[in-house]
Amino acid sequence: MSTDDAVRELIMLFPRLVGRAKRITPPDQLRSFELAPRHLSLLSLLLLDGPQTVSQLAARLEVAPTTVSLLVADLSRKGVLDRREDDDDRRRRIVDITEQSRPAVSEWLSPFAQAWRQVLETLTTDQQRLVVNTLLAYEAAVSDAAS
Repeated sequence: MSTDDAVRELIMLFPRLVGRAKRITPPDQLRSFELAPRHLSLLSLLLLDGPQTVSQLAARLEVAPTTVSLLVADLSRKGVLDRREDDDDRRRRIVDITEQSRPAVSEWLSPFAQAWRQVLETLTTDQQRLVVNTLLAYEAAVSDAAS
């Protein structure tokens, strides 16, 4: 396959991926919350990796802690997230999905994780890293081109 053939395939593929992702509607419990992609990333991290501090989430999401604080406040008001004191350091807050919202969040986001897991499990660790690095490089190149 030539580079041009690969580019052509990927240009055709990405809109289909985005379209399919948009068609996976949130469960009724979450539908009225007007969740944006930034909420999905935050909820996915909490679902996959468990409770975390705002600083940890900000580092993983590559955004400012104030941005995460705003997202957490928004989702906390809606009853999706819970903030509690860290037992080890009372100045820190631990963020997690509420028990009431966890089943709906899991129902909504698990198919994305399962699909990635199904595809990536067939690859070696080096191949998985190549896929991730390629997508990250593509994101950076698109960001640079848009600037």
